[in-house]
Amino acid sequence: MIMSIKVIVSGPRACFTRPEMKAERVSYDVPTPGALEGLLKSVYWKPAMRYEIDKIVVYHPIVFTNVRRNEVKSKVKFSKMKAQMLEAQKVKEGGQNEIITDPRIYTNIGDERTQRASMILKNVRYGVEFHIELTGIRGERESRECDPLKKHEAEFIRRCRKGQYFRQPCLGCAEFPADIVLTDHFDREEISPENVGTRDLGFMLYKVCFKDGGHPVNDDWKRNIYSDEAESRFYRPVMQDGVIDVAKYRGALLC
Repeated sequence: MIMSIKVIVSGPRACFTRPEMKAERVSYDVPTPGALEGLLKSVYWKPAMRYEIDKIVVYHPIVFTNVRRNEVKSKVKFSKMKAQMLEAQKVKEGGQNEIITDPRIYTNIGDERTQRASMILKNVRYGVEFHIELTGIRGERESRECDPLKKHEAEFIRRCRKGQYFRQPCLGCAEFPADIVLTDHFDREEISPENVGTRDLGFMLYKVCFKDGGHPVNDDWKRNIYSDEAESRFYRPVMQDGVIDVAKYRGALLC
């Protein structure tokens, strides 16, 4: 039986960037399911599982503010990270004296830093209801006797209660940290009066889906090669009295 898990997510700022805005960042009115999945993965994630967002409750009024931030133009290359890891292993084994590869990006060198204006959300608080599904991938060390779904559900709840995470959970952007609190129910009376009524949020990004589905294209988990091909999926949610029933739109996603 699938368990429904509820958490309260809050933070002073958030930015769920619209993909159609190329030069500057403009946030959606509410978080996208893909952004919330990434937030939950910060707490706990395994290749054998995936998160499915069922409901989003918007407690606070939707308020925007404008800021200007320093950003970097490029991304850290995976090839350099892998090369540094191999060099570190050789140093540890005594076959090399020092680590030569430096994958870091220095903003004071060259033209790596840029300023971008952003229209972001402030003082946000959301209720997120979700469940965990299995992907069919199972580790060699995992016991065949245990129920993997119950195991992942229990592990997420345990880590969430203790405030543990693999990386800092964020609200869209890494510089906007989020607080996550486990809850048993959502108090509808705490929803702002400004969110009461029917509100068409227009077409929104649901999430970006990789075509390989998280499975190596070469079918080799030790020397895994993944596909970079992905497609964006959109949906058109309606917020009713501060609640977005994401589950009912799942079967009508647009690419």
